[in-house]
Amino acid sequence: MRLGEFPRYMLPRLLCGLALIAAVTLHAQETPIAFTGATIIPITGEPIEHGLLLVQDGKITAVGDARTVRLSSDVQIVDVTGKVIMPGVIDSHSHIGGGSGGDSSSPIQPETRVLDSINVRDPRFQKTRSGGITTVNVMPGSGHLISGQTLYLKLREARVIDDMLITMPDGTIAGGLKMANGTNSLSGKNGFPGTRAKSVALVREQFIKAREYKEKLAKAGDDESKRPERNLALEELVEVLDGKRIVQHHTHRHDDIITVLRLAKEFGFKVALHHVSDGWKVAPEIAAAGVPCSVIAIDSPGGKLEARDLNFKTGRVLEEAGVTVGMHTDDGVTDSRFFIRSAALMVRAGMSREGALRALTLANAEILGLADRIGSLEPGKDADFIILSGDPLSVYTHVEQTWVEGRKVFDRANEKDRIYAVGGPGAGHPQSAYLCCFGESFAHHEHQ
Repeated sequence: MRLGEFPRYMLPRLLCGLALIAAVTLHAQETPIAFTGATIIPITGEPIEHGLLLVQDGKITAVGDARTVRLSSDVQIVDVTGKVIMPGVIDSHSHIGGGSGGDSSSPIQPETRVLDSINVRDPRFQKTRSGGITTVNVMPGSGHLISGQTLYLKLREARVIDDMLITMPDGTIAGGLKMANGTNSLSGKNGFPGTRAKSVALVREQFIKAREYKEKLAKAGDDESKRPERNLALEELVEVLDGKRIVQHHTHRHDDIITVLRLAKEFGFKVALHHVSDGWKVAPEIAAAGVPCSVIAIDSPGGKLEARDLNFKTGRVLEEAGVTVGMHTDDGVTDSRFFIRSAALMVRAGMSREGALRALTLANAEILGLADRIGSLEPGKDADFIILSGDPLSVYTHVEQTWVEGRKVFDRANEKDRIYAVGGPGAGHPQSAYLCCFGESFAHHEHQ
């Protein structure tokens, strides 16, 4: 095709594509940026007044006192005096993107992947960034004993879900395995259990099969002729048995919590307890098992009967017992835009300020097995951080900017971003691709 034959409506997309390539090239040669003057909350240490945060190539390269750190002449300086900088918030249990796992055919479906059902154009991704969240654990639902594989996502600018994926050192996609007990899966139909005892029996049966499958694989070694027929469901459970995938377990009632601890001990898998409405009743047992908890702060009545004793004091009681405590939104149970407020509610009920801020960040990173990469402001970690207008636990404070790997993904001063934080016409529209002229070019084409 000669240049003169190139369709005019395609020109905006071509120019935007070239701009995107240029942006990627510039990002690879990123100029170091120093944010100076803010109060920095690193999580792993005391707050730093008149702080300095230096980032380059998506990583944190220095954190310290701006008055004592000398910068080279090539550093871009951003004065954020009067603001507060803390690590990007991590949500260890979310449902943004509308992803789903297993269907109604069976209560145990570890082979399903929420990866294959997430809508990356869901406007809740933008709303989540406006709440200062930079990493999420996207879960399938809790209507199954095992509903499928969860997905850990970095909230980068994305055209497709692959742009948000976190990969592990071995190249695998990062995520956990969603399991649940309690009333959600008790339908008694299509193979689903009708009692709590039957629920546990079904789960135990599957893990025993996974153990046997693992043994057969080990005995076969490299001899393909001796390997058992491939089984996707058992493969995932073997990953759990090998510690490669953490079980993210929905559980509410005190007896259900103890059941999860019993299963984890029997089969030796890593687990994080989610919701734990009755966690304050069995805190010593949770602490003795060395199992972390991701709790939720719900400030309105209602919900399921097994969560009737949910209490804001859960964070304090678990913290005092020595349990690693994280927090989550279960979005849309709690709106991601107001996630930081959950920490304030826990502090009001007696949890320490330090523990509550850690629950939003480093504790959640530990729950996801990503604490070596995110969750605190330390040299070598990903440059995921947020700039706040004031104290993070104040109701008057706003998230002004959200940065993921050294790139700004939300700016409250930008009207197109602000609408996702405050609402209004357009806030619920599916987001367009992150190209300047995407909508314009297709609108032009439709009128041809």
